Amino acid sequence: MDDKNISQAVIGRLPRYLRYLGELKDSNVERISSQELSELMHVTASQIRQDFNNFGGFGQQGYGYKVNYLYDEIAKILGLNKTHHLIIIGAGNLGQALANYMNFERRGFHFKGIFDANEALYGKKIRDMYVQPMDDLITFVKDNDIDIAVLTIPKASAVKVAEQLVGCGVKAFWNFAHVDLNVPKDIVVENVHLSDSLMKLSYNINIKQMENE
Repeated sequence: MDDKNISQAVIGRLPRYLRYLGELKDSNVERISSQELSELMHVTASQIRQDFNNFGGFGQQGYGYKVNYLYDEIAKILGLNKTHHLIIIGAGNLGQALANYMNFERRGFHFKGIFDANEALYGKKIRDMYVQPMDDLITFVKDNDIDIAVLTIPKASAVKVAEQLVGCGVKAFWNFAHVDLNVPKDIVVENVHLSDSLMKLSYNINIKQMENE
């Protein structure tokens, strides 16, 4: 598989496939056709087959897909057969909400620490972690094999913190700060702009309202 030829749109659909396949597994469904899956997901069967063909197909014509096998293969493609160690920078409402979300651990993402510059938060327990000062960040990252950093801090400090973390071995960022990070090309960055998503929702509401006028 040459992942350079696979579009981000296809990759973006993989988690949704995994979610639906997980629900089918939980319902003890053993096999499903692309047509049946399309009816569940409201995606065309042709689109499903095209997406899966990027990774080898997974199914047999006239037979469909084995649900457990397909689930496992997509999980491998998404890297969910590996364990990742994460830290959260920013112990505000968003950082605390992410730390408390149990489903991440089921996917192999384990939060190891949470840090903040606000002294009033030091020592506060969030699940099984205590908020630590930023002065302890670099040593903690080096001692705990951290590979992903979650940034839920203001953009004014996010760039500097990211540069420090790259310097001590962090390979990826889940970035909720509204700023582009200045990191080397081999560092993976996934930007999450909540306000952008809300504005997209607003646009779609507006379009629906115009259609109904």
